[in-house]
Amino acid sequence: MALTEFWFVLIAVLWTGYLVLEGFDFGVGMLLPVLGRNDTERRVLINTIGPVWDGNEVWLLVAGGATFAAFPEWYATLFSGFYLPLLLILVALIVRGVAFEYRGTINDNRWRGRWDLAIIVGSVVPALLWGVAFANIVAGVPIDADRQFTGTLLTLLNPYGLLGGLTTLLLFALHGALFLGLKTHGEIRERAIALAARLSVPTLVVAGGFAVWTQLAHGKTWTWLAVIVAAAGLVGVVLAARAQREGLGFTLTCLVIISAVVLIFGSLFPNVMPSSTDPAFSLTIDNASSTPYTLRVMTWVAVILTPFVLLYQGWTFWVFRRRLTTADIPEHAGLSWRMSERSG
Repeated sequence: MALTEFWFVLIAVLWTGYLVLEGFDFGVGMLLPVLGRNDTERRVLINTIGPVWDGNEVWLLVAGGATFAAFPEWYATLFSGFYLPLLLILVALIVRGVAFEYRGTINDNRWRGRWDLAIIVGSVVPALLWGVAFANIVAGVPIDADRQFTGTLLTLLNPYGLLGGLTTLLLFALHGALFLGLKTHGEIRERAIALAARLSVPTLVVAGGFAVWTQLAHGKTWTWLAVIVAAAGLVGVVLAARAQREGLGFTLTCLVIISAVVLIFGSLFPNVMPSSTDPAFSLTIDNASSTPYTLRVMTWVAVILTPFVLLYQGWTFWVFRRRLTTADIPEHAGLSWRMSERSG
């Protein structure tokens, strides 16, 4: 395997890690007003992801950094052409992070309500726009001979892009509901699993439609395997959620997300950003990559450091594996409550 191919695959792996891990974070945030009927229950929901959400976002930083270093032309065209949606995602992530930190600093219902709204919006916006972005990347966008994006925001808001956004929105909500089923006890767990059962059917329909559209319009022969695995996984999620087997359901949503990334990146290869203006203007793993020396240095760094990152994150999930209930939530105590919430 050439180094350009290796880094294309590695970037796909990094995005897979981000979407699987941050996907349930987005789901929990989106479901905050649905499953949290009072402040104590909402604190339970937030505490399920409290120890891990910021660590999960590291995968996005690494994926972006790897793209910048390995494929600078791809990074430049992507971030200039998708500037507004990526800015909205960044602002949403910042607002959501601030909300996690600030909602418990003042013991006031209106204060917490405003920050809860920030968490909800900060979860919905990225969950929707990541799907829109990836759908447009695989379908191709107007790029000229100078590798400049020549479209507008409305160019990205096409039917296929919007279907991609709706797919990730529903899939992450389902992923988050099953995660909450794994991480909670009592009524919250029962409501989360019941909601997952209701979400599973529309997610199957929408995500299945997007996968088939992607395969027929942009896929390759071998990517049918990813479509079949994703479809089987979604059917399994429907059955698992109705049988209240949240562990199996969560595993299957992870498999569906992995299959979706394989379908998208497999459909792209060897392109990294196809041009809808002229295929000759497309960015590929060859004309968008860094020098061989840069890729060799990056490969050694990745080989040495990646195992430590995986071990650390695995250890974090193991330490905070216990299920939570409302009995684990202490009374409000101003700033000191904030610290107990972060460690809850």
